[in-house]
Amino acid sequence: MNYEFSWGWFLVGIIILVLGGLLTRYYQWTADNFGGGVGSYEKYKLYGLIGCAIGFLVMINLHTTILRAALDAIFPG
Repeated sequence: MNYEFSWGWFLVGIIILVLGGLLTRYYQWTADNFGGGVGSYEKYKLYGLIGCAIGFLVMINLHTTILRAALDAIFPG
């Protein structure tokens, strides 16, 4: 499979990356208002960092390669 750059996925990745960054920046406010408070601060920070990583993968269009490899491992053929 050849790598193919896509401007559409690049913009979607930027949006996901910005949202993950905002969640990482304002994790305390988000946990206080939507979660369990102090006990979930670290979870919300982790979710924001995971969102940043996924946004970066989508931005450089590697998510399709990873998903295809995972599906080929589960459903060979």
